[in-house]
This record gives sequence, C-alpha cells and structure tokens, in this order.
Amino acid sequence: MAASIESLLEEISGVEDPLEELQSLKTALLSIPVSALRDSVSGQRFDVIFSLLNSNQRAQVELCVDILERILMALSPEHLAQNYRVELQAGLNHPNETVMILALTQIGRMVEHPNAVTEILNNHDILRAVIQCIAAEKMAVAKQAIQSLSKLSHSKPGLDKLFQSDLLKAMKDVMATSDIVRYRIYELVVEISSVSPISLGYCANSSLISQLIGELTGDDVLTRATAIEMVTSLAHSQHGRQYLSQQGIMDKISNMIRGAETDPFSSLYLPGLVKFFGNLAIMDSPQQVCETYPAFQNKVFEMALDPDPVMIGVALDTLGLLGSTVEGKQVLQKTGEKFKAVLSRMSQLASSGATELRVRSLDAISQLLGLESEQQTEDLLALTESWFHVLSKQPMDMIRNISTQPFPELHCGALRIFTAIATQPWGQKLMIRNPGFMEFILDRSTGQTKEAKDAKFELVGSLLSSSTSAEILGSQNYIRLKTYLREGPYYVSAVASVSTEGAD
Repeated sequence: MAASIESLLEEISGVEDPLEELQSLKTALLSIPVSALRDSVSGQRFDVIFSLLNSNQRAQVELCVDILERILMALSPEHLAQNYRVELQAGLNHPNETVMILALTQIGRMVEHPNAVTEILNNHDILRAVIQCIAAEKMAVAKQAIQSLSKLSHSKPGLDKLFQSDLLKAMKDVMATSDIVRYRIYELVVEISSVSPISLGYCANSSLISQLIGELTGDDVLTRATAIEMVTSLAHSQHGRQYLSQQGIMDKISNMIRGAETDPFSSLYLPGLVKFFGNLAIMDSPQQVCETYPAFQNKVFEMALDPDPVMIGVALDTLGLLGSTVEGKQVLQKTGEKFKAVLSRMSQLASSGATELRVRSLDAISQLLGLESEQQTEDLLALTESWFHVLSKQPMDMIRNISTQPFPELHCGALRIFTAIATQPWGQKLMIRNPGFMEFILDRSTGQTKEAKDAKFELVGSLLSSSTSAEILGSQNYIRLKTYLREGPYYVSAVASVSTEGAD
C-alpha cells in the first residue's frame, strides 16, 4: 500500500488538474485501517499536497485538507514538529478556514506533547500567528486557536512564553481589532486562569483580568452583559472565586443589582448578575451568599413576580438551583410568606402560559421538592410537604392534568415532580390516596416518546428505591411496580393476533 501511495503522489505532482488523482489518494488512504496508517505514511513526504493548498479552487483545497487531516493525525506530534512546522505555519495564514483549522488542530496536538511543545515554544512566529487567528472572521477558527493556546498554558514554560514575552503585546494588539475579538481574548484568559492558582497569577499580572473586571461597570450595557458571563466563568474555580472576593467583585456585583432599579437598560445585564450569584451560592454556600448579599435573594423573588418572561425564566432557574440543596431549601423557607407567594406564582406559570416557562417552572418545582433518602429528616419532609400544598388546593390533580397534555416536555416535566416526591412517605401516601394514580403510573400507553418512557421508568424506580413504599403502597402495587421495572422502559406486551386464511 505504501508503494501505491508513493506512486499516487508522483502522479499528482505530474498533472495540471490533479482533482481525479487527489480523489484516488483520498480513497486509498481511507481503505487503510487507522492502526496501519502510520506505517504506510511515515516514510513519505507530502510537500506536493501542501503545495496544492495554494489554489483558489475550493474543491482542490478541500480535498487536500481531507487527505492531510487523515495523514497528519496518523503521524506523531513529534514527527510533525520536526518535519511540517513551516507548512503548518503557512496554513495559519491561509484564506480558507478549513486549512487554518487543520493547522491549528495539529499545533494543538503538538503543544500537548512534551517533546513537540519545545519546538513550538522556540518558534515565536507560529505562536504569534496562532494568536492572530483569534481575530479570524470565522468563529470556528478563533475557537481552535483559543483551544491550542489554552493547552499551551498548562505548563510553566507555556505560561512564561505567553505572558512574559512580547506575545503578551501581540495578544493586546489583537484585542484592539474589535469588541468581539477583545472578548475572545478574555475567554482565553478566563480559560487559562481556571486551570490553577499559578495560571491565574500570570493572567492577573498581565492586567487582562483587571481590564475585564473594569468592563463590568463600563458605559456599554451589552459589554456589561458579556463581561458578567466571563466573570461568572472565572468564579467556577475556587481560586477564581477567592481572587474575585479579594478584588471586591462580589460587593461590586451586589451594588450593581441594587443600582439596576434606576437603570432603564438593566434588563440587558441583570439576568447575568443574578446567574453569577446563583452559581456562587451552589458552589459555596446558599446561606452565606444569601445572607451576605441580600440584594441577590430579594431580586430573584422580584424577578419571579415580574411580567417580563426573560426575568421570570432566570428567576425560575435560579430558584431551582438554590432549592436543589438542603441548605438552599432552608434559606428559602426562612423568608416565610415571601417565598410562598413566589411558589404560588411558579404553580400558575406551570399550569398556563408560554410552554418554555411552563417547562422551566416544572423543573424548578421538582428541584425544590426533591429530597435524597439520607436528607429525609422530619423537619425537611414537613417542609417539602408544606411547599407541595402551596402549589394548589389539589396539587396531585393539578400535576396530573399537566402530565396528560399533548406536549412531551410538559408531560416529562410533570412526571419529574412526581419522581421528586416519590421517595418521600408523604408523597407516596398522596399517590395511593389519589384515585387511579397507580394505574396512571403503570399504564404504558401514555407518553409514547423515548423521553416520556424514560421519565415514567425513572418515577417507578424512584418509588421502589424508598424503604417505605412497600408498606405505604401495598404489596400488590409494589409487585406490579417491580414487574414494570424488570421489564424496562420500552417493554411492549405481546398482542395475540388471529389470522384467517381464505379457503381455496
């Protein structure tokens, strides 16, 4: 096979219009198993294929990319660094985005390899060209460049090269291209910062993080909205949160929430501010966050009662997130009537309104009502039961009505609420008292989509996982549920058919 590849390469270099020969080479390469490909190609030179990339014939360029993609992936990153550095560097400045992505992908492989990365670190021009790719028109090219540079920063030599050489100036120059490109550089910086406290230190010393934080309070409200997303990503790591806290950013964002009431454009960035604290509460402590920054909790309740669907949606997601933890449930319970009013509103939204908000309401309610078996203390069971009864005078009927509507996402959302209460004794008692409820669970003819079947199966599994269900539901129901579980989510009972043959 190596001989035929060699002869195909010779044929390609000898013709003026090599499309047919390129197609033959591609077919030949595809016929070689991946395991054998390295041996078949490592002794060859593919300069002719690289040279054919310099064409304005898109079909030719794309065929060459397909061929090179297969060949280069078979070669070791070290082999590439030693033999194809110049060609890959040329690819970074190519007008066709598929060539740029090919080059960036291979450079990404090299920077992850301990020997190949040295070749890249010693090649300033390649790294400068990768940084310039962040300003590419096509987002896919920029993403690949960000990914390659992010991988490079996983080592100290990589960090030194990016932040302690004139490449830092190259990054800052690229940032000046446009607002969009500036935020791509911030994305890279946040990604690098998230790796470790050391990498965060490099980014902080570069002044790029303080520049990003400065954008939080800039005049452009759309810029603020993007900046808060970046800062939220930075808060995903513990060292990132610690840094933001030391810089007083939590207080700054809390003050922005307070000041939002007098800003007519606050609806553009307020959801991001609330999401920031919602994520913070889950990663640290709901109680600490809600007590230290009361403006956040007050704003979430306010947004849940707001007529604006965007505000309601963010409030629902945040309440679901908070209420998914025991500590979050206790924090919400402490607010008394305020939270009950919000819960009533969630119930109204779940029953009527735009489908998307109904689904988000159902999901939030199921998170609020869920309790793992080890969390089921008397107090917490009383809390979830009391919340369930705030939903409606007849909450079981209300949720069942939603589950019978012809929208799979509503059907599944309602089933998830039943799944949340299925492990709790009070939930099981309501189910057994509700006429026809066990038949509804065991009826396989309702909800025919895969998602609906999976949601029903999860509900059955939840009921059976509880140590109290056999006693509360009764042995007959318990056995029927066990049979359902054993048969699996997609079981179809055989229907007897009678065929009648016509007499001759």
